[in-house]
Amino acid sequence: MLATVNQALENIDNFIWGLPLIILILATGILLTVRLRGLQIRHLGKALHYVFHNEEDGDGEVTSFGALCTALSATIGTGNIVGCATAIVAGGPGAMFWMWMAALFGMATKYTEGMLAVKYREIDEEGHALGGPFYYIEKGMGKNWKWLAKVFCVFGVMVGLFGIGTFTQVNGITSAVNNFFDPNNANTIALFGREYSWSVVIAGIILTVCVGLVVIGGIQRISKVSEIIVPFMAVTYVAVCLIIVFTHLSELPSALAEIVQSAFGLRAAAGGALGAMMVAMQKGIARGIFSNEAGLGSAPIAAAAAQTKEPVRQGLVSMTGTFIDTIVICSMTGFAIVMTGAWDMGLDGVEVTTKAFAMGLPFPERVSAFLLMICLVFFAFTTILGWDYYSERCLEYLTNGKQMAVTVFKWLYILAVFIGPFMTVSAVWTIADICNGLMAFPNLVALLALNGDVVAETKDYFMRLKAVRAQERAVTLRSE
Repeated sequence: MLATVNQALENIDNFIWGLPLIILILATGILLTVRLRGLQIRHLGKALHYVFHNEEDGDGEVTSFGALCTALSATIGTGNIVGCATAIVAGGPGAMFWMWMAALFGMATKYTEGMLAVKYREIDEEGHALGGPFYYIEKGMGKNWKWLAKVFCVFGVMVGLFGIGTFTQVNGITSAVNNFFDPNNANTIALFGREYSWSVVIAGIILTVCVGLVVIGGIQRISKVSEIIVPFMAVTYVAVCLIIVFTHLSELPSALAEIVQSAFGLRAAAGGALGAMMVAMQKGIARGIFSNEAGLGSAPIAAAAAQTKEPVRQGLVSMTGTFIDTIVICSMTGFAIVMTGAWDMGLDGVEVTTKAFAMGLPFPERVSAFLLMICLVFFAFTTILGWDYYSERCLEYLTNGKQMAVTVFKWLYILAVFIGPFMTVSAVWTIADICNGLMAFPNLVALLALNGDVVAETKDYFMRLKAVRAQERAVTLRSE
């Protein structure tokens, strides 16, 4: 019976994360790219500038940079290290190319999400901001669509509490620690009828305490911690991967050629090119979407808390999250794996990236493994924090702002982190994965329905910006 249920859930999960959702998310990104006239390319420089120049008098709870780091804390996780490796093993190096394509169009989607989140958010007298897909569905599409907003929130709470935010990330952290400190499980303790390594138990307790200290403090504390950990770990991980790239620089041209050729099935045997291309496309696009979460509706919940008066400005900041997550960090993982050939050694998951680090870094293998473990631990830790915030905001919308419900949720979330290392029910993870995919459908309906508002608001902002600059130039000329 249990096996039948698990198989049914697996089939549902594969269907939801199959072609229907991939095509819908990609088509939405392409439509928005066309309607916004390639805004993500034309204004990427301005967007990156805004990341480090916060508005001083904007409404909201955290800085634009803090909101971006909170969003990145949830998206930059084990998927950037493990998921990217899995995609390349399954789809070949060409999966990297399609991951970039997903990110390119996903930036337009992420811009739209961030812009709408600020445009339709609510801020109370105490400065508490609440916004995201649930508000731009209700306020943008009308009260008759409030049921759709609640559907989104139900899935959001389930994803955070039962899977992506807790169990999967906690398991990732404790497994990484266990594989490094006690790979043979030489030091164990009996708990819940099973044997666990002391490294798993100790890591789980430390993690629970750290998560509790942060999430109880709310968005301000989550944002502050994310502002420190996310940039530090992202820069550290990119720097480590760049060491691999520069120490194997002569192999970079051939790696790029292999990525492009594999993307279009040019290296496949005669008659198999189309099939190879389709596999690379599906694996790359799916992993790109899953990694940067463009279209899933999670990041705009964080964007809504940003201190800003300009929805378009925050939209531009938000879209840099996809650029950083996929174009930068996933690319670093991909280059390390392709250049070292670790993807074609019969390995899978984290073992692929571990092998790439061991082969590529000019350090002892133990040092390379330690660096990767640290990156995995911190990336997964910040994902736990980010998803707590997302789920809290979804619950707050469902309960009409009842803080008692949110407080109870915080403690349940901490409890889920505590029991996470000992959870082995695969059905729980599959259900969370299904809910994560289902979050996208209400959000994508809203993005498509409100794309006209997005285009109009964007045009108005850049026209005002152009007028201000023209006035400043006129003043400068008169003063000269």
